[in-house]
Amino acid sequence: MIMAAFLQWRKFVFFDKDTVKDPADSGKTFILPKRISASDSGRGHVVLGDMEGQIWLMTRSLQLTSFQAYKLRVTHLFQLKQHSILVSVGQDEHGINPLVKVWNLDKRDSGNPLCTRIFPAVPSNKPAEVSCLSVHENLNFMAIGFTDGSVVLTKGDITRDRHSKTLTLHEGSSPVTGLAFRQMAKVTHLFVATLEKVFCYTLSNKEYPKVELDTHGCALCCSSLADPSQDSQFIVAGDECVYLYQPDERGPCFAFDGHKLLTHWHRGYLFLLIKDVKSPNKSGFGSGESSLSEKQVLTIYDLDNKFIAYSASFDDVIDVLAEWGSFYILTRDGKMFILQEKDTQTKLEMLFKKNLFVMAINLAKSQHLDSDGLSEIFRQYGDHLYLKGDHDGAIQQYIRTTGKLEPSYVIRKFLDAQRIHNLTAYLQALHRQSLANADHTTLLLNCYTKLKDSSKLEEFIKSSESEVHFDVEIAIKVLRQAGYHSHAVFLAERHQHHEWYLKIQLEDLKNYQEGLRYIGRLPFEQTESNMKRYGKTLMHHVPEGTTLLLKRLCTNYHPNENLMEKVSLDSSLLNKANSEEFIPIFANNPRELKAFLEHMIDVDPRSSQGVYDTLLELRLQDWAHEQDPEKKKVCQGEALSLLRSDNTVFDKALVLCQMHNFKEGVLYLYEKGKLYQQIMHYHMQNEEYGKVVDACKRYGDLEGCLWEQALGYFARKEEDCKTYISEVLHHIDQKNLMPPLLVVQTLAHNSTATLSVIKDYLINKLQRESQQIEDDERKICQYRQETSHLRSEIQELKASAKIFQKTKCNMCNSPLELPSVHFLCSHSFHQHCFESYAESDAECPTCTPENRKVMDLLRAQDQKRDLHDHFNRQLRSSNDGFSVVADYFGRGVFNKLTLVTDPPGSKTVGSLEVNLQRDLLIHTKRNC
Repeated sequence: MIMAAFLQWRKFVFFDKDTVKDPADSGKTFILPKRISASDSGRGHVVLGDMEGQIWLMTRSLQLTSFQAYKLRVTHLFQLKQHSILVSVGQDEHGINPLVKVWNLDKRDSGNPLCTRIFPAVPSNKPAEVSCLSVHENLNFMAIGFTDGSVVLTKGDITRDRHSKTLTLHEGSSPVTGLAFRQMAKVTHLFVATLEKVFCYTLSNKEYPKVELDTHGCALCCSSLADPSQDSQFIVAGDECVYLYQPDERGPCFAFDGHKLLTHWHRGYLFLLIKDVKSPNKSGFGSGESSLSEKQVLTIYDLDNKFIAYSASFDDVIDVLAEWGSFYILTRDGKMFILQEKDTQTKLEMLFKKNLFVMAINLAKSQHLDSDGLSEIFRQYGDHLYLKGDHDGAIQQYIRTTGKLEPSYVIRKFLDAQRIHNLTAYLQALHRQSLANADHTTLLLNCYTKLKDSSKLEEFIKSSESEVHFDVEIAIKVLRQAGYHSHAVFLAERHQHHEWYLKIQLEDLKNYQEGLRYIGRLPFEQTESNMKRYGKTLMHHVPEGTTLLLKRLCTNYHPNENLMEKVSLDSSLLNKANSEEFIPIFANNPRELKAFLEHMIDVDPRSSQGVYDTLLELRLQDWAHEQDPEKKKVCQGEALSLLRSDNTVFDKALVLCQMHNFKEGVLYLYEKGKLYQQIMHYHMQNEEYGKVVDACKRYGDLEGCLWEQALGYFARKEEDCKTYISEVLHHIDQKNLMPPLLVVQTLAHNSTATLSVIKDYLINKLQRESQQIEDDERKICQYRQETSHLRSEIQELKASAKIFQKTKCNMCNSPLELPSVHFLCSHSFHQHCFESYAESDAECPTCTPENRKVMDLLRAQDQKRDLHDHFNRQLRSSNDGFSVVADYFGRGVFNKLTLVTDPPGSKTVGSLEVNLQRDLLIHTKRNC
């Protein structure tokens, strides 16, 4: 049980009292109907019953309408709040015979509300006066209390007789003074108060179990039912205390002294009408007539916040009603007073003036003030405590404003170094509610570091991952700047800020081994990017480990934790970086670079050409610096094997071999690239005469100019090169590569080359020329004889008849039979053989192939005659005579042709070829 003395409660004036004025005459006081005996309110009107049996309905505009409900008087009224149903108790006859009438105010009967039910209020066979009345809002229960201690319960539809039944629920010797229905979920209770006791019935149970709650009761009109804010407790006001009851037990108790005349609960307030002790005693409450007015004190209590909201004296109060957002006090002199509650902000300002911030906070919560309004109260309370010097209390209030009050307002107040603890507490609250920005995180961490509070710092950064209320990256930056590297590393690793973790480990802590281990645990993409960023640093300090990681990264990378999954992965999903991109990392570590590259070509022979080029350069460097002949030979073999793999870039490899003077590699690449002249020039530069000749022998058939160049090379040498010149001349003579005149002109520049060097060459050349002349003359003579013979045959054919004496067919070699075909060439054929094999009717089938060859030669000769002039013009006008000559070579212009059909003295193809060769020789020499 909780006891509270009202004397300790603060008293306020949260209501404005005013007398209700007549709307017809604003200066005149509104007068109620006379002899009011009952009252209630709800559904937008005030209901009054008088001693003459009339029921009055008053609207908000104070318009009064009445109807005759009873013949004698109205004793009780109950207006339902959720239905337009009014239940009244009154008398139509003299004596003790109260009648209950149920009125439907929405329906009319001859202009008056419709009375839907009338039944006598009789507890048993004994007549008794009705003392109190209560109706359940669901219209299924009605309870009537009597002065003889009985309670009659009507169950069912209270508006109809046949749908309800009546029973006596309670019997006793003490008059019933109060009834109240309580509905919680599906359970319905009925509280019964008498002068001596308090009971509670459970109506949702068929047996209607009863619980006796207390052994003392209350006077008439001194009980009420609280709203859900007080858990719908039953309020009983005794002369010494006010008790609150649950359905099964007694609840809190408040020591409000004084003789209670009236008790109501409206909108969270407890209304108590107490008899003024200074006024003379009266005969008792409820006596309708009094010669002198009674002074009464109406007090309004706020039980939640423990203060008195209003208190004032009145004369002979009939009832207190709540309607239209205000409270109305009815007095016996016919006046009606209105109590209008001040708005919440006004009430709060009144509390603020008295520095009653705690009470203001409680009031705001009970009034369901929004979060912005509450935040403003907390701010003002915090400011008040701050000015008083209570910084600890002030920061607690400011913490309650987070999310509403701008944090800078609080931070500025506590930036003083002596208040750093309070500032830390506020910043912690901001982070707990995830309201902190980057600046707040920075400030909080600086507070921790300034206080050197490592435990708080660790608690802050090591909170569970699901409860992180700060910007992790900002925290890492601040901790790193403050020198708390271990804390920064913890945050970076925990929240997977890989870049920050590596920055701190490698740049601040110089923990290269740990940084390398961490990179090896990252996913492929992040490992690749971080190795590109930190690879050079790691290679400088931990070359072996870095090389191993790069080998993994560029072949088939998996993080260290997932090595067991390597077997199950599909080869098409392998993570493999481009090894060529990591070559710059090994700038100062050639040994590791060589191991890396050799690993790459072993694992993946299809590695990029850059890998092979770089490895070739390393092997050539090793070859160039090696002094041991055996090892040098091994290095040479390694370099050559790399060149033969055909994976290197030709130009780069050639440059590398030339830079390192790697003779075998240079010659191999020249031969691979078909650069035969370069091979010979290489031997020429190195004065290797024998190899020059060997190169001509090997590649002379592929490129004929090599022998000419070799002759020119030896001709320019002042040393005795007769042996080599003789051998070159021998091959030139055999293959007829140069005109003799050009050979003589070439050797004329060599002072050591005497006539004896070319004596044999010239003799052989002249002998072959003489032999050729003889052969040509013999052929000329032969051709002339043949021509003369042919001419004689032609003349004979023209001048005399031709006798055909052939007896066999030249096609089938069978005896000729008519019809037959004869040609002047003395060939004869069966007609059917001729028609089967002849391609033309005018040509002999036997002579046609030979004649066709001759005609083709003649046509070719005519074309070449036309090409001669055109060739000369092109050769003279072109800057590149060689390309023109090569083009005509491709067309077969210079192919040697022999025609037997030319008459003597005619211009032959031979003369054309000689002229072309002469022009070509002169033009080529001019260009050279």
